[in-house]
Amino acid sequence: MDFFGYGLLIALLVVAIYGVAIYNRLVALKHNVKKAWGNIDVLLKQRHDELPKLVETCRQYMTYEQETLERVISARSQVSDARESGDVGALGAAEGLLRAGLGRLFALAENYPDLKANESFRHLQIRITGLEDAIADRREFYNESVNINNIRIEQFPDLIVARMFAFGPFELLKFEESEKADVDVRSLFNA
Repeated sequence: MDFFGYGLLIALLVVAIYGVAIYNRLVALKHNVKKAWGNIDVLLKQRHDELPKLVETCRQYMTYEQETLERVISARSQVSDARESGDVGALGAAEGLLRAGLGRLFALAENYPDLKANESFRHLQIRITGLEDAIADRREFYNESVNINNIRIEQFPDLIVARMFAFGPFELLKFEESEKADVDVRSLFNA
């Protein structure tokens, strides 16, 4: 083999090694997005398990607020369905409904002194508020992971490897501006 043959062989080897490195980075990004989604999923499941306890505690005191309680239950079901199907768009919409329902529920609780004094209610309020904060933090990490992945699969030369191995974009988890306003449930109790 002559000098040209060795040069070509070395060039092909460098390209192959570079392609493998790109592939491995894309695999790591994909798994980071899935890990971030898994973290959100765990918190959504924990909140999902706490909400029936909150609704039942409130039901004992809030005899005239059944519509609000039913909205929370319905939104909880929608969040669960979207979470289980992995539909990020539907999850964002359902989360907005749930957060609005929880905001209304906690605001209405102010009108029921016996409910506010109930130890179980206070514990659930603190627990759910903590979960809401954790979900917001994890959502930020998830969206950052999605953004990094989506940028990399569109940049050259990663674009070539991404298309060859069908690496695709992920959807950001978004909430509407009006829904974001309802996220800070704790502020309803600092009056």
